[in-house]
Amino acid sequence: MENEMHQSEDNKFIPMSSVKSGSGMAIRDDVYYYTNQIVNVIMIGASDSESWVLVDAGMPMCGPEIVTAAENRYGKGTRPQAIILTHGHFDHVGGIVHLIEKWQVPVYAHSLEAPFLTGVRSYPEPDPTVEGGLLAKMSSIYPNEPIDIRPVLMPLPLDGSVPQLPGWKWIHTPGHSPGQVALFREHDGVLIAADAFVTVRQDSFYKVLIQKKEVNGPPRYLTTDWHAAWESVKRLADLNPAVVIAGHGQAMEGEELKKGLDDLVRDFKEKAIPDHGKYVNNDRIHPLDSQRE
Repeated sequence: MENEMHQSEDNKFIPMSSVKSGSGMAIRDDVYYYTNQIVNVIMIGASDSESWVLVDAGMPMCGPEIVTAAENRYGKGTRPQAIILTHGHFDHVGGIVHLIEKWQVPVYAHSLEAPFLTGVRSYPEPDPTVEGGLLAKMSSIYPNEPIDIRPVLMPLPLDGSVPQLPGWKWIHTPGHSPGQVALFREHDGVLIAADAFVTVRQDSFYKVLIQKKEVNGPPRYLTTDWHAAWESVKRLADLNPAVVIAGHGQAMEGEELKKGLDDLVRDFKEKAIPDHGKYVNNDRIHPLDSQRE
């Protein structure tokens, strides 16, 4: 089974990092995030539990590092009940084949991400011409070809439940990718936002390096539908989350998070949508009401 799976043909180490790389933090007793270079992977399950779930699979070539991080939290020989992929971009699936081969567990994703996870279709190429900083300018080196994990890939349930995670629901948040999802636990307001919005200015090398905390729209160089991205941010803001772990940046909570999200929803066109770039189609960005309903 394993021999049928593979990472993307253009999979390669990407030389970028941050001051938080290699460190982790628990935001609840059973919700922990670990920063792999510049992206967060999340482990849901108390540290003394034998039942836990991994959300996302990090940067290219990072599989062994994620295994070590999991064993540091849960003990030697641990393995999750499942892996949930918020979407299939290179920085969220970089270690997935290694993890599957190591742990032999099912992987769940939205059905609209399946073509990119089964070797059928490449993502649109990252846009190095987009308005933004150094990480946007170097995005032409980022992998965009599909991985293939058909033997273990399963669709997320249509009822919005999350396998192995009672009390959590998944929410479709397209824009950054067609089948991106966020995860939300209503009883304590924990939101895993993926790249629907992030808590660092992702195209600024300096801000990524020092992990300057601020609510921002999705990474510009890989977002292809800005109208859908705006609607997704509104949908998540309406949840009134108490704390968020985004795909990039540090966890945020409380008034700082609320103000940041409110400002992003209100001023999305100015704060998030780039002035230029090959995926910026002003005919598709309708004059949406900028005020929250």
